[in-house]
Amino acid sequence: MPKIIVCLIFLLPLIAQAQISPERLDRLASEAQTQVVEWRRWFHQNPELSNREFNTSARVAEILREMGLEPETGIAHTGIVAVIEGGKPGPLVAIRTDMDGLPVTDMDGLPVTEQTGLPFASQVRSEYNGQEVGVMHACGHDAHMSMLLGAAWVLNSVKDDLAGSVMLIFQPAEEGPPDGEEGGASLMLEEGIWAERKPEAVFGIHVGFNQPSGEISLRPGPLMAAADRFKLTVKGQQTHGARPWNGVDPIVIASQIVLGLQTIASRQVDVTLAPSIVSVGRISGGIRNNVIPDEVEMEGTIRTFDKQMRREIHARIERTARGIAEGAGAELELELDLGTPSVINDAGLVARMMPTLERVTGERPVNDINPQTVAEDFAIYANETPGLFLFLGNGPPDVDPVTLPTNHSPFFDMHEPNLEVGVRVFSNLVVDYLQD
Repeated sequence: MPKIIVCLIFLLPLIAQAQISPERLDRLASEAQTQVVEWRRWFHQNPELSNREFNTSARVAEILREMGLEPETGIAHTGIVAVIEGGKPGPLVAIRTDMDGLPVTDMDGLPVTEQTGLPFASQVRSEYNGQEVGVMHACGHDAHMSMLLGAAWVLNSVKDDLAGSVMLIFQPAEEGPPDGEEGGASLMLEEGIWAERKPEAVFGIHVGFNQPSGEISLRPGPLMAAADRFKLTVKGQQTHGARPWNGVDPIVIASQIVLGLQTIASRQVDVTLAPSIVSVGRISGGIRNNVIPDEVEMEGTIRTFDKQMRREIHARIERTARGIAEGAGAELELELDLGTPSVINDAGLVARMMPTLERVTGERPVNDINPQTVAEDFAIYANETPGLFLFLGNGPPDVDPVTLPTNHSPFFDMHEPNLEVGVRVFSNLVVDYLQD
């Protein structure tokens, strides 16, 4: 027998042993589950608002150090980055979680505390926009952090056989920094977390969105919307409500503008290209029933999935509103704040990792989902390197997911057995990408 064949025969067991098997990852994820639940409950009971995640950050850093990692702290105010260096050469990939809680309100928009009734429910209250509010992990960021920490423990346990390295990103202020402050994904990148080593791919998970229990949902291409804010001020001329002809009525003009803005998505852009939304959420003007005021303010949101359409809608909002205002003798001021871009799942990365996701879910399907008109600043990472973002059903298996409280509800909760699915997803995505 030729020597080279003999050598290969003897090397085959070593090659197989060097690969990290899915069974090994799943066993470790199962072992980590009790600790993952404990972490999740601590985070859930101790939420903090955006850019104020001081105790959260300290706890995350403590857990990472207990794993033997060296977290870099204080990034973008309270963010953390740590790297698991694999024992074999290979690329760098990143997995990311958000850290912040948010103020919770009832159906009337009034501040409330958490309404889940959990024994570890949040009782935290804080100040938000000058008002005392209840603070809660009502969007699942407690689950996100614990799943990523669980995956970090799993991946750190197999790091000697890991063919590459993993960057762990714990990001503050996903819900948006306070007025006048910077934060979130954009500030993490501005402060250079990828300046020296840029990952080849970045992965993220979000729980909720009324998806089936423990099931994964995603789509290639646009997954979540870009979110921009606009403020319009219509400046008219005050007069008595009994003599409207003596002034310029900004209330009537503002009403016409609201209706005019609705023609942008329905009549002015190509509806077959991508969905879009222009919604006015606040309108304010006047203090008496019989006085026509000088001006009216209105604020709204723009949701888009296509970059060119996003720019076009911005221009059409100004053109439509200004044309209506000036045509009626009023002046118009427009403020446009660019927010988070659309989350775009890299089609090639989705195709490459789909076998991994299907293996993790087993008999449960990997669901194709329609684009979601909510926003997520994971988009900023995915603008810099190929990204894959997916949804994980948060509810119990015996409940219709459509009936579950939605994200940002004071009743939002996480069915904790599904945390193990998230740990397995993160771990298998990373290992399969590096071993491919």
